[in-house]
Order: sequence, then C-alpha cells, then structure tokens
Amino acid sequence: MNLLRALATVSSMTLLSRILGFVRDFFIARAFGAGMATDAFFVAFRLPNLLRRMFAEGAFSQAFVPILGEYRNRRGTDDTRTLIDHVATLLALVVAAVTVIGIVTAPVIIYVTAPGFATDADKFDLTVTLTRITFPYILFMSLVAMAGGVLNTFSRFAVPAFTPVLLNLSFIFMSLFAAPWFDPPVLALAWAVFIGGALQLALQLPALARIGMLPRPRLDLQDPGVRRIFKLMLPAILGVSVSQISLLINTVFASFLESGSVSWLYYADRLMEFPAGLLGVALGTILLPSLSRSHADGNGTEFSALLDWGLRLTLLLTLPAALALGLLATPLIATLFHHGQFSAHDVMQTRSALLAYSVGLTGLILVKVLAPGFYSRQDIRTPVKIALGVLVLTQLMNLAFIKPFAHAGLALSIGLASLVNAAFLYRGLRATGAYLPAPGWRSFWIRMLSALTVMGAVLYFGARLPGDWLQMGTLTRILHLCWLVPAGAGAYFAVLFALGFRLRDFSRRAAS
Repeated sequence: MNLLRALATVSSMTLLSRILGFVRDFFIARAFGAGMATDAFFVAFRLPNLLRRMFAEGAFSQAFVPILGEYRNRRGTDDTRTLIDHVATLLALVVAAVTVIGIVTAPVIIYVTAPGFATDADKFDLTVTLTRITFPYILFMSLVAMAGGVLNTFSRFAVPAFTPVLLNLSFIFMSLFAAPWFDPPVLALAWAVFIGGALQLALQLPALARIGMLPRPRLDLQDPGVRRIFKLMLPAILGVSVSQISLLINTVFASFLESGSVSWLYYADRLMEFPAGLLGVALGTILLPSLSRSHADGNGTEFSALLDWGLRLTLLLTLPAALALGLLATPLIATLFHHGQFSAHDVMQTRSALLAYSVGLTGLILVKVLAPGFYSRQDIRTPVKIALGVLVLTQLMNLAFIKPFAHAGLALSIGLASLVNAAFLYRGLRATGAYLPAPGWRSFWIRMLSALTVMGAVLYFGARLPGDWLQMGTLTRILHLCWLVPAGAGAYFAVLFALGFRLRDFSRRAAS
C-alpha cells in the first residue's frame, strides 16, 4: 500500500467533509448569528463531542488499533473476529450507560461546564434541552470509531474518511428545511447531531460486513485481548482527557465573557480544524496501523522512517496553512460567515480568536503525528505525563491571557500549549531511540522557509485591509479569494519545485 496514495484518499474525503462543514457553518451563521441560541447549542454539542474524542476516537482507538493490528498479524482471522465481537459488545454497553447518565444529569453537567449560563434561566434551560437531544451522539460515534479502527487496520480508509460528511449533510438539511418547524428553531441543530450520528453508524456496517468483520453480540469479560485493550484505555483516557478538559475549561471561562464569546471561539476553531483534519487526522489515521505493524514485526528502522516521512510531510503542508490562516483571517471569516445575523463585530472578534489559534496549528497537527509513535508501541503513559504538564501550563496561560485578550487569550493558550506538547513528544521519541531523523533536515528547512517567505509576501500584499473586506459584497469577496489563495499556494509550491522538491520524494509504502 502506498502511504502517499492512502493519505490522498483520506485527505480528499476529509476535504469534502470540511467543505460541507463550512457550508453548514455558513447556514448556521446566516440563520442564527452569534448569540444566546448558538452559545447554548455549541455548549450542548461540545460535551458529547468531547466525550466522543475522549472515549471513541481518542482513548479507545489508541488502545484498540495496535492490539487489533497485532491480532491480525499474529493470531489470524478467527481470533481477530472474536476480539472484535467481544470489544464491540462491551463498548456498546459501557457507552450506552454513559449516554443514559448524561441525559439524566444534563442540568448538573451544564451548571459545571458553563456556570456563567446559570444567571440566565432561559439560556440555561435551553442548553439543558439541547444537551439531552445531542448526548446519544457519543453512543453512535463510539461504535463508528470502533468500526473505523477495524476498517483502517484492514487498509479500507475511504469509508471511515467519508463518514463525517453525513453529519454535515444532516446539519445543512435541518438548518435549511427543518428549523422553522421547531420552537425554538435552534432545536433543529440538536436533532441534526442525533440524526447525523445514526447515519454515520449505518454507513459503516455494510463496509464491515464486506470484509467479514461485522460484530456479533458476544460478551466475554475474560477475553485477554479485551482486558489488554481496556487496561490500555485507562491511561489513554487520562491522556486524551487532558486536552479535552482544557477545551472544557475554556468553555467555562468563555461563559463568563461577553455574550457570543463561545460562538466566536467555535467559528475560529472550525477554520483551524480545516487543515488540522485535512492533514493531521489523515496522517494519524494511516500512520497508526503502519507503525503498529512495524513495531509488531520488530522493524525499528521502518518505524523511524515512517515517523520521519510523517514529520516532513506535516511541516511541508502545515506551516503554509498556519501562515495563510493568520494573513487571511479577515478575508476568510468575512467571506464564509459575514451574512444575515453574523455582524461585522462578530467577524472581528472571530478574527482575533483565529489569529491566536493559528499560532499553534503546527503543534496541534504534529501531536497527531508524534503521538501514534507512542500508541503503536503500546506506551500510553508517556503521552499522559506530558499532557498533564501541558494542562497545568494551559490554565496558567489562561489566567495570564484572559484579562488582556478576552476570548482570544483562551485560544492563544490552546495554541501555545499544542507547541509545547509536540516538543515534548518529539523529545520523548528521540530519547528512547524510537525516532532517528534521516539525513537532509537542514536543507529541508532552508528550502521550506524560502518558499514560506515568498508565499507570505504574495498573501500580504494581495490582501486588502480588514475593513475593506467588511465593505465588499459577497461575490467580490469570493472572487478576490479565488485568485489570492491559488496565487499564494502556487508561489509556495513553485519555489519548492525550483529548489528541488518533487512529489515522488514523498512516496512511501507501508510495512506489509
């Protein structure tokens, strides 16, 4: 399997999902703006979404995929299928219980996670209602994550990568056609989450059946593979929880700030998640199974080479994305969201958050590439220790930045913490000898920084002043971005090509 081709497959599906995500946010911003109703929804959706990242895509995947890869390589089809049956049954029961608890205790959850809402009874009650509707999303997505882990291990990347598209389609449909039928209309967004989760799970099941790995309800708590997975999950939950707790604490802080702060952070985060998902999630998805196979085979040279490939590709594509987000913050936000109820004030407040987030974009994506270097070796403890230290640092930065920078200070804390996290993960891999940089890094940096300089100049001089973008019509904004973004990207890759970079240099085959 060619990893570059696999990355292109996953990234193309992710690109489709992210584009539809912007379409969905366009309709949400146009219909609801940034105020009480959207603050309530984003808080309600954030908790099940965070739990999804913690239990499903986070701790569970980190523990499940390496052991599943080991079973497939060493134990054969029957044992692998039995492991999947037992894990899926136990996972469904545990997460169903968590879902029920979340629905019942929704008022307590909102009081803890958004205490600033308690001063407004209507806002608080609305958030509780929305939370109860969205909470089953964690059940659907836990099973989706398990199915995706199986399919990725069997090198079936396309279906799991396409799956998030269905959530965005659900949002778009409910925003356009269903909202007027709800009172208040924002309830349609909560039901979009529920429907989108169910659709994503439904899409995965036929794909599992085609490879003969559709789970059967079979509970066996004594299965040694199951016990190993859930034993690894305990520290993994703590490690993943750290970053998610940090985001949750940011919501707590933001709930005390100016109304709309939660929404401004959400829209900025959506723009930052575009390159993070397109590259970081995609690279992490294809690297973890390959690194796990290399480790299971005892091939340290291949293991290090895979990490080196991932790091170079990450820096080559992430640094220009971070620079572009910073330089084009106002043009992007104004073009995508400055419609209907989304005011000029909302644009500028979202801009400040996006500028702060862009500082840490490279670190955020590097973490998704470096962390699998530990998970694939079934070393969960090291990333956990690093994450705990980063959590403390993040909160100290929150206290330092929130007064001078308001909600943007919260975004800046997250960004800087991501850089620190990535630096310590890199140091840990080097210290254990798991990663040894291949030759040529100095030349790589010189050529890449040269290309970044040229791209930055093109974008800086091609973009107008922020106020100009607020005065333009929608078509004018779109047309301006349609030539400015390709001009910047074209300048970057033209310089790279002139300095000797070729696509074939990044082609790599996975360990078989």
